[in-house]
Amino acid sequence: MKYYIIAGEASGDLHGSNLIKAIKQKQATAEIRCWGGDLMRSAGGVLVKHYKEMAFMGFLEVLRNLPRIFKNIRYCKEDIARFKPDVLIFIDYSGFNLRIAEWARKEGFRTQYYISPQIWASREGRIKKIKRDIDAMYVILPFEKDFYEKKHDYPVHFVGHPLIDAIADFPKKDPAEFRNEHGLDPEKPIIALLPGSRKQEVQNMLRLMLAVTTDFQGYQFVIAGAPSLEDEFYLPFLKQKEVSFVSNKTYQLLSCAHAALVTSGTATLETALFKVPQVVCYKGNWLSYQIAKRIITLNYISLVNLIMDKEVVTELIQGKLTPKNISAELARIVEGPKRREQLGSYDKLEQKLGGKGASEKAAELIVKSV
Repeated sequence: MKYYIIAGEASGDLHGSNLIKAIKQKQATAEIRCWGGDLMRSAGGVLVKHYKEMAFMGFLEVLRNLPRIFKNIRYCKEDIARFKPDVLIFIDYSGFNLRIAEWARKEGFRTQYYISPQIWASREGRIKKIKRDIDAMYVILPFEKDFYEKKHDYPVHFVGHPLIDAIADFPKKDPAEFRNEHGLDPEKPIIALLPGSRKQEVQNMLRLMLAVTTDFQGYQFVIAGAPSLEDEFYLPFLKQKEVSFVSNKTYQLLSCAHAALVTSGTATLETALFKVPQVVCYKGNWLSYQIAKRIITLNYISLVNLIMDKEVVTELIQGKLTPKNISAELARIVEGPKRREQLGSYDKLEQKLGGKGASEKAAELIVKSV
């Protein structure tokens, strides 16, 4: 069988790689062509386009890159038509994937979605396109099943969250060895900085996160370098004596961290599953934020709070994201009752996510469908 998988971000690359492994375990002769990243290629997919060439953040950046985006869409359609897959599998990345799905449906291809677009957060009207163009949907968040089935009469499969598997299978390194390898202080507790994966995002977040380092002399701050960015990009931020850097080793860093400052996104959930207390940070450009504020209908922006349906982790958004507020909230989680409260809620969060086996469950359903 021939599978064509499209992911457009680092998190999609991770989940896509685990899905590829699971498909190949069930069907060793499977041919898999993909848009994604290094992890999907290492798992056995033939990589067509790297997500680094497709990562545009915010409305203005998307507008500026529209010619490139439309060129990618045209090329993707041509490549699918040449490959003639038995099924197309989309991983999040809805702006691109729903356009491909509409075309693919008309061309007679089977279409399946693994990891739903977040239509429960904004632009809920996209449900019409999903109902029209997607044959099967595999959701990973517990509230998504009710959203689709009860609210929109669209049956979906809840397979659990693949991060549970990714973190459980992660080969843990001795903390002392990790500290020594990266020249970190063997005694000072680590505060991890996870500023995102796109240049614009990282520049905005790190400037604010690093402003508080002098307030925490008894700790060491370590930046988690994203796989989508070159190490050289971070050099201007490393001039501060209070900060260190590790490249593409976020899970190893989180396994050693005492607390974290995290840009909103999948990283908030990863941090929680590693049982690291965190402050969630987000600040976009003014226009993008004003547009987003008018179309996003959620009470929270972090996956942790959304899944728990209450404020477990503090969210500092836009105007509230100031060095003063970051420092105050970070102080609350390095010790004291707020720290203990977060850690207690993380155990309940993991239970809600449905346990291990998301990639295997999704792969089994996909392989059976073709």
